[in-house]
Amino acid sequence: MGLGIARQIGSTPGMSLSFVTDLSLHDAEQAARASGQSVARAGGAIRSRPVPATCLFHEDAMALLGDTSVEFDVLVEASNSIGMAALYCRTAIERCKHVVLMNAEVDLALGPLLQHDARKGGVVVTSDGGDQHGVLKRMIDDISLWGFRIVQAGNIKGFIDRYATANALVDEAANRYLNPIQCCAYTDGTKLNIEMALLANGLGLLPTRPGMEGPECADVLEVMTLFDFDSYGDSGRVDYILGAEPSGGVYVVGHCDDALQMRYLHYYKMGEGPYYLFYRPYHLCHLETPRVVAECALDRRALLQPRFGRVTDVFAYAKRHVKAGTPIDHGIGGDCFYGMIDANQDDDRVPISLIEPERTHSLRVARDIKKDRPVRWRDLEIPDSYLIRCWREQILMERGSNDE
Repeated sequence: MGLGIARQIGSTPGMSLSFVTDLSLHDAEQAARASGQSVARAGGAIRSRPVPATCLFHEDAMALLGDTSVEFDVLVEASNSIGMAALYCRTAIERCKHVVLMNAEVDLALGPLLQHDARKGGVVVTSDGGDQHGVLKRMIDDISLWGFRIVQAGNIKGFIDRYATANALVDEAANRYLNPIQCCAYTDGTKLNIEMALLANGLGLLPTRPGMEGPECADVLEVMTLFDFDSYGDSGRVDYILGAEPSGGVYVVGHCDDALQMRYLHYYKMGEGPYYLFYRPYHLCHLETPRVVAECALDRRALLQPRFGRVTDVFAYAKRHVKAGTPIDHGIGGDCFYGMIDANQDDDRVPISLIEPERTHSLRVARDIKKDRPVRWRDLEIPDSYLIRCWREQILMERGSNDE
């Protein structure tokens, strides 16, 4: 995604890429060159560019983010880290720069904290516009403007295997130009749940059950008969359908019982009502990022933020019987856990986005966890880390605001 963003920014009128960083210097240079600009490796104290339009590349993000001679307007965070991503975002915010989060994991884990920082700094932090939650938000903005009540926002998912492992997906990942860990997070449904939780927290929606319903069907039009919309009351829901066409799309169900409008909607071949289906058969990820960048920089406008707080989260569940003492390779996309969205009930379940081993912090299972059981804090040995410190800071911030 970072590579694609670099290319798209380079081809967007009025935009240029200031710098790109990656732990792999080769990948950083490749992305810089994809922008079509002249490039230069950043090194030492950076004080000037060889050419004004030069894109710098480096393997150390903090070296560039912390150097005030390197100018930029918006940071696009597109890594697959969480703790380090939070550090990058907070450093950019301290420099009064806007932040666009293509990184859905840090967006969910620490979105309220980053929003708190952004308000103090007078900048914008927002979800990106190309993943499903961003695409759905744009659709919902239109549908709400037309006067519909949002009943359900949904994702069209092709396949889910909650017990998938990265090792089993090596070939599939290579065919899709993905890291196997990322591919596993898509396959086991964790990424889907994270995206829908971001939308839920932005709009005050809820799932009907942990992990949502996700019925199988052949076509998106079947949505209208698969869910009991009447049972929702006035509460909008998030959900998904599995295996339907158009694959890769998203949908929204809206409610309208205005007799005159229903007459028009029937004429427009939208059905009898009062429930109406709207869908988009694609989402284009990096192609849609520059628009959000422009909205931040030019209009100081966010696309999607957790305006309702953490009304939902994505909690970790065991993929198999995990024994005490087991080292945790990865949280999201790893072999031990999958994630499911649920209402945030202030209990002791562990959000899967907080299970992130770092190079200096190993994680282990402290107690046996049975397959498909939620992971509790007492089940894990989680040492102190920047991510956990940020989480504690966010909890204290939320409790303080609640006390007020």
